[in-house]
Order: sequence, then structure tokens, then C-alpha cells
Amino acid sequence: MPDTFDPYREALVMETVTIWPEQTPLGLEARHRIELALHANPEQAAHLEYARTHTGFCRQITVTDADLQRLQA
Repeated sequence: MPDTFDPYREALVMETVTIWPEQTPLGLEARHRIELALHANPEQAAHLEYARTHTGFCRQITVTDADLQRLQA
């Protein structure tokens, strides 16, 4: 279940992870550009999760079709 954007946890994010759907027909450059855009504005991600780590939080964004449509436009 996705989390909502949390400014407190954001201040403690030490790691980021991006999960891509298996059938994503994008090259490495396009994936990298979209990944940077998603993590630069995590409040706009459709599926955002925070995982507790020893040093803070890990922000995990699962890329959705809505994210791809928004960022490829």
C-alpha cells in the first residue's frame, strides 16, 4: 500500500529505489531521466513508499503508467 508524501520522512531520506514495470519499452537514458524527475518531485509520484533503515528512510517509487504519461509529455 503506498504512503502519502511526508515532509518529515523526506528530510531523513538516505536512499532511493525505483521499481520499473517489467514491460517498459524505454531505453536507459529515458529511464534515467524519468527516475531523476520522479525523485526530484516525490510528492507527484503515484506510488510512493518509505522504508525505515538504520540511518533514516529509503524512498521507494514504483513507476506507474500515469507517471510515464506525465513525464514523457
